[in-house]
Amino acid sequence: MRWLLILVAALLTPSLAVAQIARTHAELPSGDQPVRRVPTTGYTLSLIWTPEHCYSSQRHPRDGADPECIGASAHGFTLHGLWPDGAGPNLWPQYCHPVGLLTDAQIAAGVRATPAPQLLQHEWAKHGSCMASDPVSYFTLEDRLYDGIHAPDMAMLSHRRGMTVGAFQTAFAAVNPGMSADMMRLNLNKQGWLSEVWICLGLDKRPRACPAAQGGAQPGDRVKVSAP
Repeated sequence: MRWLLILVAALLTPSLAVAQIARTHAELPSGDQPVRRVPTTGYTLSLIWTPEHCYSSQRHPRDGADPECIGASAHGFTLHGLWPDGAGPNLWPQYCHPVGLLTDAQIAAGVRATPAPQLLQHEWAKHGSCMASDPVSYFTLEDRLYDGIHAPDMAMLSHRRGMTVGAFQTAFAAVNPGMSADMMRLNLNKQGWLSEVWICLGLDKRPRACPAAQGGAQPGDRVKVSAP
């Protein structure tokens, strides 16, 4: 069965074939990341700006090729995950129920938007276990939300010097009807380069203004964007 999945993935796109070959290991709660069963007050949809992620991977290589940095996925946003939020900092639900290792079929359900099987395993264990009864339902939900988000002209934004976080958020919101700049947060690395866009969602899974306690880069901060 496994060889058949790999063959089908290879025919569709080479990046999927690499992702399917990878094996996952368990992602478990720890002293720093404990089980936390608390009420959900909203959600965060986290999008990785892959060009910066892959540039960092080249500077700090790990064992094996990073599946997020192969093919088309290396040039745009990939899905980090859908996270339930709580009432304040360090009060979000996580690791709500023990989960097993993802099967090949379950990985196949999520690998298009998140082309990294181990990241899928982590997201399902830490976040999805608090939201869904099975991983395919979780991956289907977050993929649907991911597919509804449009990216602005990132090549154009990568050439803007002195761009503020607020200006980037305004450009991002402009191509997403019903979204405003205060409905997202930016995660920047230590050098000020865009790492991720975090979109704040209400319990209805629609964009909402981000709670102040969630922090993130400030609108007046400067942000640099790696070219796609």
